[in-house]
Amino acid sequence: MAADPNLDPDQGDGPLAEDRDYSLRAVDRVCAILDLLQQSVDGISLNTVVEATGMPKSSAYRYLWTLEAHRYVERDEETGLCRLGLGFLGMQSRHLELLREVARPWLEKLRDEFGETTNLGVLDSDRIIYVDIIESRRGVRLAAARGDRDPLHSTALGKAIAAHLAEERVRDILARSGMPRRSASTITTVEEYLAELDTIRTLGYAVDNLENEADGRCVAVPLLGTSIPAAISLSAPAARFPAKDVGRAAKALLDVAARIVSRPRARSGSNDAA
Repeated sequence: MAADPNLDPDQGDGPLAEDRDYSLRAVDRVCAILDLLQQSVDGISLNTVVEATGMPKSSAYRYLWTLEAHRYVERDEETGLCRLGLGFLGMQSRHLELLREVARPWLEKLRDEFGETTNLGVLDSDRIIYVDIIESRRGVRLAAARGDRDPLHSTALGKAIAAHLAEERVRDILARSGMPRRSASTITTVEEYLAELDTIRTLGYAVDNLENEADGRCVAVPLLGTSIPAAISLSAPAARFPAKDVGRAAKALLDVAARIVSRPRARSGSNDAA
């Protein structure tokens, strides 16, 4: 972007010196940290920030702490790793918080009914981001971490949302993100994926049938009528969640989805009590 002389407090209306440095050290550091976070899949540690930026450990800690306070960074309590936070969902962030607030008790109810992990996910650019996760209480479970991002093409959440997007947008997302094979069952061609979306629109629900993880099965339904492309799902190890149980889980999810979107706060972001 070309510099605007009108923005230069030292130059007035005169031309800017081309070699003048207008960078701010603090902003440069924030951008460097955000670049690291964006490039990371599993999250970054404090030491990674120190090594990559060269800043003192105490300074790196303060930057991460401030970004976390503003929800631009989320820190995993167990590992200490940092990921991009929900603050980057921009103007929709308030609606997202309200949606999560409405959905959480219903996700907990589903978790308790089936004994398996339940999820709330939204479309963020070309990936699915996990906004809330109610983990199974069982020792062995299929669960992502809040803030994790997964592909649109291989997840039940992604397919449930994609089924209600314009075909042109779906094609654009797949062209940008690709369709990498995550398991032997992953759909890897656009036409096959579009045919799958037709089936999902007919059934009302989507299934990840060992497609994102070779030993995992997940069923998801969209949250239609909200201001955000969103879906809820139930996921479990395939050995504990056979294909014959998908229909029952889908029926329960559809019932819960209808209850979530019927709440005014979930639909419009209103602050009125439901």
